[in-house]
Amino acid sequence: MSDCFNGLTTVNLELTNRCNKKCWMCGRRKLEAEAPGKMLFDSDMPLSLAERIASQLPPGIVVQFHNNGEPLLYRELPRVLELFSAQVRCFDTNGKLLVERAADIIGRADTVTVSAFERDEEWEEQYAVLRKFLRLKGGGGPRVIIRCLGEIGEARLELYRATGCLLVPRILHSPDGSFQYAKRTTIPEVGFCIEIMSHMAINTAGEVSFCVRFDPDRHGVIGNAASERLLDIWNSQKRRDYIRAHIAGTRDSLPLCGKCHYWGVPRG
Repeated sequence: MSDCFNGLTTVNLELTNRCNKKCWMCGRRKLEAEAPGKMLFDSDMPLSLAERIASQLPPGIVVQFHNNGEPLLYRELPRVLELFSAQVRCFDTNGKLLVERAADIIGRADTVTVSAFERDEEWEEQYAVLRKFLRLKGGGGPRVIIRCLGEIGEARLELYRATGCLLVPRILHSPDGSFQYAKRTTIPEVGFCIEIMSHMAINTAGEVSFCVRFDPDRHGVIGNAASERLLDIWNSQKRRDYIRAHIAGTRDSLPLCGKCHYWGVPRG
């Protein structure tokens, strides 16, 4: 068993799986309609679990405080951001609560990514909140990135450019997650998924997965941070077996990866 987090660059820490927005392309909405009760999106991570995780992670890696929920809904967000001061602190948000939670994140987070997507009926409200937040934070942190999902139109893009924030274009994912990318996939030249080599995702209950793909059947779960050491989970036999399959070119045989079209390289 290895005694280090070899290759780990990024941890997605799901502080909450609650959300205050109903995005039309969101996989959780599809799941709630097709299989009510299969997954519940109403929980927050206990602060004690966040403290346990913070005490085990190496410094200098990226911690993203989101997965299936809106991190600005998490009451203890400023405390958690302080717990991870040795790491690079980032999160994605729909932006609705940026002004309301401004005092909690200004000077505590390193980067905040605001998601803007095509056919969003609330985009003008989001843009107004974003502009106000930028005025409040001035030249201090966090740095703000705008992730533009799908075809949002040149007029809207021009408004975002005028903020001076970095714009990050992305193709629009399907409600099934990373399972409809076959014709627009970028495959790294090493020939296997990069994300499985470098990512760890931890949900509100402490379940640890090797990536952040939407996984209602929990095929990618490799341990639980509430009862196991993260180091042991990272070096677990299940994760090593998955990695070997990816390197050998047999990812199609794996329950989660076999239907996934993502290879760890985001598409603009």
